[in-house]
Amino acid sequence: MVTLIDNFSSRASHIEAMRASDPFTDPHSKKALTINRAGPLEIMYSPFDHIARNAKLVIVGITPGRVQGINALLAAKTHLKRGMSTEETLRAAKLTASFSGAGTRKNLVRMMDEIGLNKHFGISSTDELFTAKGEQVHFTSALRYPVFVNGVNYNGTPDMLKTTALRDMIEKYLAEEARLLNDAVWLPLGPKPGIALHHLCKLGILKPEQILDGMPHPSGANAERIAAFLGSKAEDQLSTKTNGRQILAAKAILVDKITTLSALGAAA
Repeated sequence: MVTLIDNFSSRASHIEAMRASDPFTDPHSKKALTINRAGPLEIMYSPFDHIARNAKLVIVGITPGRVQGINALLAAKTHLKRGMSTEETLRAAKLTASFSGAGTRKNLVRMMDEIGLNKHFGISSTDELFTAKGEQVHFTSALRYPVFVNGVNYNGTPDMLKTTALRDMIEKYLAEEARLLNDAVWLPLGPKPGIALHHLCKLGILKPEQILDGMPHPSGANAERIAAFLGSKAEDQLSTKTNGRQILAAKAILVDKITTLSALGAAA
């Protein structure tokens, strides 16, 4: 039985009374929300604690940004003022601030279906997983709470595994989620979250075949790489900025991983 880490209860009354439009810069709120400081790094609390325990798929970003963090805090404040329970408040805050862009989700679903993840789950499309009611998708980050470097959103520098405060977050918070969802498929959005997940593999918490890294980030800014992955744009039509051969090689590895996962599931 995994005992959940509670960073919310001691801050709930402050969040309910919060007035600042940006609690991360307001001196009073900043003091209450600070989890850790290490040189230029600041790790700030925002209610991203809810874990969708029925999740079959875990989508992992790098860290919540300032806007996501503020949105989660404001959603929690609203629900606390309505007299909602801690569980309801944390769930609402997480869903309010999590990855939900329609275009990004569409790209992600197309790529997941392309590698056969829908067949692995026994559904016609992975889009069927994205229902708030069933919570079959869990959204999280390699670094659960907002991290700022000199006041700016963390973007992967300094190295999260070589920075004690950040590595500790992975081994404490992300590991907590991995232990609860150790039968799920984990999809990192970009190389940095992938590095964090493979670190958990080295610690024996996740298995490498669970991690579907190598897929292009599903944002619209990545349109050409997504098209190459889906096969809708031939390699000889790609710009010099896009390595089609590398993308297709990563795709082949992902297809093999899905095949292995399905075989393991059938044997269980």
